[in-house]
Amino acid sequence: MDAHATKPVLVGNDAVSLRPSREEALKAVRTLLAWAGDNPDREGLKDTPKRVVDAYAEWFEGYEADPAKELSRTFEDVQGYDDMVLLRDIEVESHCEHHMAPFLGKAYVAYMPTEKVVGISKIARVVEIFSKRLQTQEVLTNQIAQSIEDHLHPAGVAVLIDAEHQCMTTRGVHHRHVSTITTRFTGAFKDNPALTERFLKLAKG
Repeated sequence: MDAHATKPVLVGNDAVSLRPSREEALKAVRTLLAWAGDNPDREGLKDTPKRVVDAYAEWFEGYEADPAKELSRTFEDVQGYDDMVLLRDIEVESHCEHHMAPFLGKAYVAYMPTEKVVGISKIARVVEIFSKRLQTQEVLTNQIAQSIEDHLHPAGVAVLIDAEHQCMTTRGVHHRHVSTITTRFTGAFKDNPALTERFLKLAKG
């Protein structure tokens, strides 16, 4: 298929809309530049539509990726290991779905393997895939946990995200240095307060 052609795009879990062509996207950026009060044809803005469209392709590349594929290759030789596997300080670069403004922070993800583990880079990749979509932090946190739960069938999953939202710092209330923390616990992490506390201590320690 021509990369510039209109094609189905996921809306939620259903392909119910059509993705505009690249040319349509370029025209839309030009319209926004003019609406903001500037001249899209002036020298400094001539290439801006192309740069914006290219940036959007990178910022929202998560729509083209499949978390299930990342978690499909597992290793069953765990030699009895059944304790926590924790990744700290995974970069989160996402955009809020309300204002399309960035929110930036860190994710802390743990799971309790049962019969199989996955390469640690795959966990970070799952965070990246879901982050590179229009999001709310609450939904992002849940999606990461649910994907690991569905595909690895661990004894439990824990996810914590700590992020600052530019829609709050650069507009609206203009409060800087306010971070938002969201968590999601399943299985053993939800049922065992001591394990939850251990995760939180290790994650933020």
